[in-house]
Parts: sequence; C-alpha cells; structure tokens
Amino acid sequence: MTAKNSATAPRAIAVEVGLPTARRGPGSGVLLAGLGVLAFSLTFPSTVWGLESFGPWSLVALRSVLAALVAGCALLAARVPVPERRHWAGLAVVAGGVVVGFPLLTSLALQTSTSSHAAVVVGLLPLTTALLSALRTGSRPPRAFWAAALAGAAVVIAFTVQQSGGTLSGGDLYLFGALLVCAAGYTEGGRLAGVMPGWQVIGWALVLCLPVSVAGAAVALPSEPVHLTAHGVVGLVWVAVVSTFLGLYVWYRGMAEIGVPRASQLQLAQPLLTLVWSFLALGEEVSAAAPVAAVAVLVCIAVTQRAGSRKEGSRGGCRAEAAQPVRS
Repeated sequence: MTAKNSATAPRAIAVEVGLPTARRGPGSGVLLAGLGVLAFSLTFPSTVWGLESFGPWSLVALRSVLAALVAGCALLAARVPVPERRHWAGLAVVAGGVVVGFPLLTSLALQTSTSSHAAVVVGLLPLTTALLSALRTGSRPPRAFWAAALAGAAVVIAFTVQQSGGTLSGGDLYLFGALLVCAAGYTEGGRLAGVMPGWQVIGWALVLCLPVSVAGAAVALPSEPVHLTAHGVVGLVWVAVVSTFLGLYVWYRGMAEIGVPRASQLQLAQPLLTLVWSFLALGEEVSAAAPVAAVAVLVCIAVTQRAGSRKEGSRGGCRAEAAQPVRS
C-alpha cells in the first residue's frame, strides 16, 4: 500500500500500522491511562507544597513556563514539525483547559480547601469528561457504562458531602469550574491524540501558552510573596514536569488507545489515591468512609471497563480507530 492510498483510507492506516498494535492493545492503553492517573493523584498534595513557597498565580505561571521549556526541548530534539493549522484550535482548547484553567482554579481552591476535599470534588471529572466526549464525538457508550459511571459519580458526591459536613466550601466554585475546563481539555486532547502522539499534543499546547505564562510570571512574582522551601521547590517541579507534561503524555496516549469515556472512568480512583498521598505527605486526616468509597468506586471502574470492552468487541471500527496513534 502506498502512502498516497493510505492517506485516503483511514481504516487501512490502522490495520497496516497494526504491527505495533499487537504489542500495545487495549491493555496497554489502560496501563498508560493508569500511569497518568497515578501522576495526577499527586498533583493536589504537590500543589499544596508549592503554595508554601509561591502564591497561586506565581505557582501556575512558573509551572507552565517550566513545563513548556521541557516540552519545547523535547519537540526540538525530536525535530517534530509544526502541527497543521486545522489542529491549532483544538490545541488552544487543551492549553486553556489543562495548562491554564485547571491548575489556576484548583490552586485558588486549595488556598481554602484541603487537598483531600478538593480530590473528592474533582472526582466528578470522569463523568464530566465522558459527557463532553459524547457531545463532542457523537459516541454512544452502552447503558451499562452510563449506569456504572453515574453510580461512581454518586459515590463521589456522597463522599464529598459527608466529608464537608453537609455543606460546600467556598473553594468548591473554583473546583466545579476546574471540572468543566479540564474535561474540555481532556476531550479535545484525546481526540488530537488520535492524529498525533500524545506527548506532542500537550507539548504544543504548552508551547502555545509560553508567551502568556512568561508574562504571567513577570506580573505575579513581584506581586506575591516568595519563600523558598524544599517542599515548595519539589511541589513546583512535580506539577510542572510530571503532572503537566509526563502525566498528560501517557494519559492522552492511553485515551487514544482505549477511548476517552473508558479512560475517563479510571480517574474515579484518583480521589482515593490523592487521599492516601494527602495523609502520607500532608498529614491530613482521612475519614473511615474512605475504604468503603474506594471499594465502591473500584467496582464502578471494573463495570465501565467491562462495558467498554464489550462495545469495542461488537464494533470492530472502534478498535481500528484506536490503533491510529501508534504511528508515533
């Protein structure tokens, strides 16, 4: 098959490039997305550490600048060509959602909310991402998928209300806003990861934000107090290099292989992992309801993955489409 023919037959691309697909099937996508969730689960505790040294605006600006420098060096070293013009609108959505919007809104929320409280509120992100993905792509997951996703969201909401004593904190408005912008960034990033490697998606989004990030750092640093501590520096480095670049790289690649809805449900485990890190790294108290919620959420994850696998098996086109990202 010639390159010209493959350009006009998208499904044939997936089959021909399927040599690496045998090595990376859906199980590999689950593993990659799971590694992304593990990286993200440390974001809130690391942000709390970072806020020991920097103000929220300074932390977000420095985080974006450092991540963009790492991404830019990687893009230059690999001699990656500039994306086609038709992809820049999607990259702007990714940049606005996961590079600027989510870090800024959650950093503002963490000034008044604990890491554990923020984690369970943002636990609604999988359902929000699945809903936006269905609207954006027109996908139709099976009913069992939606039932399990709604059950998982209900567990997260109940856990949140129980943890907050029946009322929501002032930082919850920031967190709910973060849900929307992050879900939009995840959805668009997952779509773009079907036409370019995931690390390039987040890499170009970071580079796109670099001028704004540098300007933000120049304004925020003189305006907010800076008290460098070991925790503060480690927190900044983690959220910049791991949460913003490496974590999103494996996350987008995993989403491209198993689909946005299935990958998004793996994030139901993220709040519970964050609770563990919040206890170990920050000394925050974790209620006795956490293990119960953990079991319930993990059951929901298993159901959504099983439902997604059945849907994929009954429609071969889904598997062929998911194979396209292995062109990297």
